[in-house]
Amino acid sequence: MAIDDSEDVLLDGLVRSAFQIMGVLTRIGAEHDLSLTQLRVLGILRDRRPRMSELATFLGLDKSTLSGLVDRAVRRGLMTRAPNHDDKRAVDVLITDAGRELTERLYGEVRAALAPATGRLDEQQRRHLAELLEPVLTPPLPLTQRPAAPR
Repeated sequence: MAIDDSEDVLLDGLVRSAFQIMGVLTRIGAEHDLSLTQLRVLGILRDRRPRMSELATFLGLDKSTLSGLVDRAVRRGLMTRAPNHDDKRAVDVLITDAGRELTERLYGEVRAALAPATGRLDEQQRRHLAELLEPVLTPPLPLTQRPAAPR
């Protein structure tokens, strides 16, 4: 079965955009002594409180690799572990205030670095592109545990 030209064009565009974005993320992460995986974890933890096992599965890592990654982030004060509310045998991963502050700063840096590319689109084009990408993207991590609302 032959692949039609539109599939080739789409694949080429996705790969080129992934390389551009990964380059930005790699550079910004390195400037803050963070790997791409650590950036991903911080991004995930912004609005989620996943179990270690859920996070490992979502990232495609074995538990020991994720544990080492989280250990390093805990030592830096960016993440912490806590017992799961529903299953005392399970451990959740949470972002700390320092981790949240860094994540917001990183988000701003990524936004600024990608602005020359995203700025070529008007608001309607940006929304349309985001809508088109949604069904292509990996499903989000389940929100089994949301952080408690700030008091």
